[in-house]
Amino acid sequence: MKKPKTLDSVTVNRKAKYDYILGDELTVGMALSGPEVRSIRDHHVQLKGSFVTIRNSELWLNNLTLGAETTRNIKLLATKKQIKSLEREKVAGSTIVPVKLLGGARHIKLVIAIGKGKKKYDKRESIKKRDIERGRYA
Repeated sequence: MKKPKTLDSVTVNRKAKYDYILGDELTVGMALSGPEVRSIRDHHVQLKGSFVTIRNSELWLNNLTLGAETTRNIKLLATKKQIKSLEREKVAGSTIVPVKLLGGARHIKLVIAIGKGKKKYDKRESIKKRDIERGRYA
């Protein structure tokens, strides 16, 4: 009996935790072509600088870097109910941030989160907490 494959993290947007206070996470699918899937499975992908927008009641991932510095806009697959809730959050002043790209199993998924932008002093506080956890300030 075969074990089902788990979704492994292909890439993580580490800058997202630094720039935003992240809230609820949502896992969505992606509409990809064959070469794009191959690039992602080979870890030739970057989430840095990418963002999610809502156009015509559809979710779009913008500025995803695939392979040799090509940036693409990719449609994200989510239910209408999920998109409506994200629209309400966006109107309230939040941002939709891509956090993690999951692969390894049959499907490739993207984890997005609702984020509220940090101020400069919040970012300094994050750096201070991280340094304390590492044991630099004992």
